[in-house]
Amino acid sequence: MSGTLTAADAAACASRSYEVQQLANQVAGCAERADAVLAALGRLEMQAWQSPAGRAYRTTLSLQAASLRRARAGLLEAAAVVRAHAQHVALSSGRPGY
Repeated sequence: MSGTLTAADAAACASRSYEVQQLANQVAGCAERADAVLAALGRLEMQAWQSPAGRAYRTTLSLQAASLRRARAGLLEAAAVVRAHAQHVALSSGRPGY
């Protein structure tokens, strides 16, 4: 590759960058849906249910919520990394070796 960026190369790179940005948006959307599920789990806590079964239910629910919070954090991190990659794709077109 000569290192010269043609209009066609720039258009193809912009298209790829846009597709990667769309992927980042989808991943971020998954994190938003996880937020909604966490809110729903919070409404299911049933603090008034005072029995061994109620405590076991809340314990299980809290473990699931913690797992979902970790997954949400991972999704947000992944979305940021994919967005950074989209910028890299936009900048890398026309460089030798890319």
